[in-house]
Amino acid sequence: MAKASEIKTGNILRINNELVTVDEWNHRTPGKGGAFYTGKFRNIKSGRIVEARMNTDEAVEICRVETNDYQYLYEEGDYLIVMDNNTYEQFNVDKALFGSAIKFLKEGMNIIVSMESEEAIMAQLPNFAEFEITYSEPAVKGDTSTNALKAATLENGVEVKVPMFVNQGDKIKIDTRTGDYVERVK
Repeated sequence: MAKASEIKTGNILRINNELVTVDEWNHRTPGKGGAFYTGKFRNIKSGRIVEARMNTDEAVEICRVETNDYQYLYEEGDYLIVMDNNTYEQFNVDKALFGSAIKFLKEGMNIIVSMESEEAIMAQLPNFAEFEITYSEPAVKGDTSTNALKAATLENGVEVKVPMFVNQGDKIKIDTRTGDYVERVK
């Protein structure tokens, strides 16, 4: 157990048997009364933000979280099977931890998973991933001078908007956080 004065922004705490990450943490010293801390915590599972106030000597549990690179192997029900790149140990990771970015997941892709006492609590794809375009309409002559976008289907079946000069068979880089086209890969 640690004191509230030892908390830093970015720490992961266990409060009321729920894991929260510290988004904001401020020390307050009013003119009257003792000093205290105020902060904003984000619940890891629900994403809900909670504001809190703590005395300087209030006890809190700072969790030890290990973040490592894992390789995605395959899908099994509501879980993804991932392998530790160092020990070759395999783990189950809940699909819900990836959010909407899971549609950009490919077999063999390296992902980042945060574990707290052998349980995956956070997971994310790399910020950028490369995909081959399996289908896109050819551009009409004259349309390429504007910033017009067209639909293209990626190798994993996801449809994204790309510039007119991108053709079927090209490799492109996608921002997995937003699903936006970044650049054409040579």
